[in-house]
Amino acid sequence: MSVISELRMQHSTPHVMSWNPGTTTRLAITVLVSFTLLVGANLATPLYPQLQAELHLGAMGTTIAFASYVCSLMFFLLVIGHWSDHVGRRAALVLAVGVSLIGTLVFGAAENLWQLCLGRGLQGAGVALATGASAAALRELLPRKPEWASRFTLLASSGGVAFGPLIGGTLAGLSGGHSTVFLVQAVLLLVVLVPLGTLQARPAIAMASRGERSRALAPRRVGIPSTARTEFWLASLVGFLSFAIFGFVLSLAPGYLAGAFDLHSLWAVGLIAGLPLGIAALSQVVVRGGRILLPLGLLLMAAGTLALFAGATQGRLWLGVVAMVVLGLGQGIAFRTAFGWCVDAVTPAAHAQTVSSIYLVTYLGSALPVIVLGWAVGRFGQLPSIMVFCVAGAAAALLLGTWSVLYLRKMNGNSPVV
Repeated sequence: MSVISELRMQHSTPHVMSWNPGTTTRLAITVLVSFTLLVGANLATPLYPQLQAELHLGAMGTTIAFASYVCSLMFFLLVIGHWSDHVGRRAALVLAVGVSLIGTLVFGAAENLWQLCLGRGLQGAGVALATGASAAALRELLPRKPEWASRFTLLASSGGVAFGPLIGGTLAGLSGGHSTVFLVQAVLLLVVLVPLGTLQARPAIAMASRGERSRALAPRRVGIPSTARTEFWLASLVGFLSFAIFGFVLSLAPGYLAGAFDLHSLWAVGLIAGLPLGIAALSQVVVRGGRILLPLGLLLMAAGTLALFAGATQGRLWLGVVAMVVLGLGQGIAFRTAFGWCVDAVTPAAHAQTVSSIYLVTYLGSALPVIVLGWAVGRFGQLPSIMVFCVAGAAAALLLGTWSVLYLRKMNGNSPVV
């Protein structure tokens, strides 16, 4: 009952079955919850070609199903992204897992487009609630190491997005097809709920009084930190661009690359699609360096995007794999650097709202460009539409890289960027 009390913004006492682990265990649980939610949200990536054929979706229908998750996520980031400040991090994560569990079951049993969209929408709502809550929880658990809090936040989200396609493609080979994939994910979510639901929660940082509870949970305006506006827009636009490219990789690209490279295994399709996200997640922890990593990462993103199109059009799998690695490496170091600058420049009290605002712009990149690309494929054909998309993405990366260099030189008094 303590979770119910927390959601009602009432003080609760630990129950008999609760436990109070140390910081390391709490860190692991927080990262595991975020990772599992993001895995579930991306299990469908290698399944889209099969779902497109079975449900007669077409390119536009596929992008709509994919974008329904992103649109839901953005909407609920605005509406409930700040709830964990008032109900507590643990209660918000429990609610996020429960909503995502329902969405997973709906998507797994879907027989038409609107059911796919409903399931994806519920998954988006769950991830939205968990985004600010998990990021803020990690910051509070590591008050003296904000950089590592940012690394863990990005590792959990990028790692989940990366492993989702691979796990989805692997599980799809079991009996039951795509229904089995989501049944396994539902079981994993239930398993995650056990340690999370019995955990002794820490008090909410802004628990409202009885008369102020409705106002506290009301939707907030998008919060752009006044002390870090440039850093906010750099992080948000880098996120927007990288998620636009990743949105293509996770929606239309599996079918496109399967045909270009003559791939028939869902596991192989999932591996190719998840490769850049896996490299991105790994680079956020392994790669070290100074502020030069932002323009360098954007340059690698531009090169990887163009190389991916070249490899696909020429049917060269090795070039496509190299392009995915370069793309993932560039995104990982660029987004981590820009994200870290922004969250390090704001106070802990503004952390959850700032992270939610960054991801609001970031996830918009997974929706608008991908929907436009799906429309363009139906109108102008697959090859010219993807070519324009890749060239525009590379150009945008170079422009952002130029802006980041100019900004760094201004901050350093025109001294070399190191």
